[in-house]
Amino acid sequence: MSKSLADNKHKAVNPASAPLTPQQCAGRLIMIRLQGTSLDIASADFLRTKHIRAVCLFRQNMVNEQQLRQFTSDLRAVMGPDALIALDQEGGAVVRSAWLPEPPSAMALGASADTQLCFNVGAAVARGVKSLGFNWNFAPVLDVNNNPDNPVIAERSFGSDPDMVSKLALSWMAGSLSEGVACCVKHFPGHGDTNVDSHRALPTVSKSRAGLDALELAPFRTAANHPDTPAMMTAHIIYPALDAGNPATLSHPILTGLLREEWGYQGVIITDSMDMHAIARHYGVANAAVMALSAGADMVMALGDHAAQLATLSGLSDAISSGQITDVQVTARLTRLDKLAQRYPCSDSVYSAATEANDRQLMALAWQRGLTPFRQPAAPAANSKVRLVMRQDTVSDGVSEAGISAGEVLALLQSLYETELVTYADAEQFDWASLPKDGRTVILASNSRRRYGSRAKTTWHPDLHLALWSPFQALDIAAPALISYGFAPPAMAGVADWLAGKLILQGQIPVAGFHKH
Repeated sequence: MSKSLADNKHKAVNPASAPLTPQQCAGRLIMIRLQGTSLDIASADFLRTKHIRAVCLFRQNMVNEQQLRQFTSDLRAVMGPDALIALDQEGGAVVRSAWLPEPPSAMALGASADTQLCFNVGAAVARGVKSLGFNWNFAPVLDVNNNPDNPVIAERSFGSDPDMVSKLALSWMAGSLSEGVACCVKHFPGHGDTNVDSHRALPTVSKSRAGLDALELAPFRTAANHPDTPAMMTAHIIYPALDAGNPATLSHPILTGLLREEWGYQGVIITDSMDMHAIARHYGVANAAVMALSAGADMVMALGDHAAQLATLSGLSDAISSGQITDVQVTARLTRLDKLAQRYPCSDSVYSAATEANDRQLMALAWQRGLTPFRQPAAPAANSKVRLVMRQDTVSDGVSEAGISAGEVLALLQSLYETELVTYADAEQFDWASLPKDGRTVILASNSRRRYGSRAKTTWHPDLHLALWSPFQALDIAAPALISYGFAPPAMAGVADWLAGKLILQGQIPVAGFHKH
């Protein structure tokens, strides 16, 4: 911490004994993101003068363990003892702190159907992030992924059966809570049955209330009725059967009528990021923030740029000053947020080398347990001649980290086989027939969440498909497949062990539709 920041440690935002002005209330009801990898004086002043107590950090804020611990320590010094410091450490492709033991994606855990394993993984994730100064993890995902064309959930979901999703996700949550890190189940009322990414547009799920009750809503109802569920994140999706006019994030019938009154949920409700196109382009960030808090949300996730954060603060403070958001509403929201921070405080816990080593072993085992065969895949014989086909680039959808590179997969295969690499820029333009007919075993490795198009589906015929991200890509290519639900190093180590004949695949695909193929 710089000397200027250290000198102001005692000037943390909002002493609990002081009455709060509308501007102070607005600051304590939003969560922001920061640029950079350290807390500079300007950012510290912004947090302090705007009375902000909640921050979400992302991969670009993280360099290494020492840097990140200093960053979160500085944040606590400025934001005070009731600071909420959050991240998305779901597992699989959605991890921010990559040097911690890397947890399996939810669907990899779903493939094991093991509640104790989910508890253990959730606890291990919490141990790691707590040691870095975080007290709030935006996980686990409760979305039931019953739509194979979903562009943003897929392997982030535990599966397509709502009962199993509830059991596995809440076991994961219980593990996290046992280590003192708050969870946030998401994305209420359910993002699994969309083919639109709410980061880019405003989706609609046009199901009846009965249909929603049977599927999407079921895990969230279970979580709402669980006394220990700390927080729930909203979805920027319109559900006409619940509210024909507004997406869930801005809906009083959904957040208050359904979640608070019908189900009796008492935990924190936080919005998903309000800079996502589903909200920002349709409602404007300031107006949407007021609508969200009026609808029943406790905290607005204002992750936009500095101007958007200022607009959000101004809009909220004006609404509080005018009584549009009442004192009773403000007090209830602040009370719930204070209770969350006090029950799950930030700490300087130690993550010992022995504990970290044990957690790495746990994660490796969990990834292995999820590896799933589809259409009876067989590994090439040792020292075979192999041709690897992969896309040239690695991609991210803005939520997930970028997929594994062709070079990394090539290196893995070269440790076992005589391997050559063929890459393509666009799957729909790649001519599979151009591959030499020379007897090499052809392995396709898929390293994105995006589904294949019609040309690949009809003309690609690999001998083996390594589906290293979305399991649904295995439905696109008529070939035997190994499905890993992710590409973290322990997942790839499991893939290598299977190829080398050291591992038997145990996973069972936890989504409907695969049995038909």
